Amino acid sequence: MAFARFRGIIWPINYLLIESLHKFYQYYGDDFKIECPTGSGNFMNLQQVAVDLYNRLSNLFLRDEQGRRAIFGDYQKMQTDPDFKDYILFYEYFDGDTGRGMGASHQTGWTGLIATCM
Repeated sequence: MAFARFRGIIWPINYLLIESLHKFYQYYGDDFKIECPTGSGNFMNLQQVAVDLYNRLSNLFLRDEQGRRAIFGDYQKMQTDPDFKDYILFYEYFDGDTGRGMGASHQTGWTGLIATCM
């Protein structure tokens, strides 16, 4: 499963899945491990998988090494303008390949849950 595709229009499912992984970890503990990402040869317990997914989703909003945020895509005003670059919008959903915010902005319902991921 390519996790870049995991952040498409199924955002509410992302959050529910991560929360479920936390709960299943409480039951299974450190002994139950799965390959994450699939095909990587890297095995993690369910808590580690949940944290990895939290981090991947948080990276939509955080700046990368070049100071760019994935949610702003190629929109230069939001990426570089001092009056806008720190103005974070909550979009309805995100492009599965680039992470660019799409759909309604100021979608603070499900997307507001990103605060619990950070």
